Amino acid sequence: MAARASGDRAALCVLDRDGAELAGIAVEIADDEAERARGLMGRTMLAPGTGMLFFYESPREVAFWMQDTLIPLDMIFLDEEGRIARIHAGARPLDETPIPSGGPVRYVLELGGGQAAKLGLVPGFAVAPLVP
Repeated sequence: MAARASGDRAALCVLDRDGAELAGIAVEIADDEAERARGLMGRTMLAPGTGMLFFYESPREVAFWMQDTLIPLDMIFLDEEGRIARIHAGARPLDETPIPSGGPVRYVLELGGGQAAKLGLVPGFAVAPLVP
């Protein structure tokens, strides 16, 4: 799997609670304020097996919204170890209702709507590597 670098893409691996590899995901990295603010706004599609990974310097509570986002998304909130803390499935395009992390997180993975369920993601599973 590829190492992460600012503005780059990376290959991530989803692991179940036993550490078995479930799936690979190719992601774009959003690790500065401008990239996080822009996110996936204006996109008209997001291919299965791809997404965007948002990095924060330290764990914090965050909230996302779907302003100017044209496609449904699943938001996977990850703790400092890369474990799934919460999944918000099916965020609606253009909806400006805040979607809170529900606690401190260090990473947020956005996938196309319905992809979290197709991949079998549940809280407690992990995403790796997540070393900045």
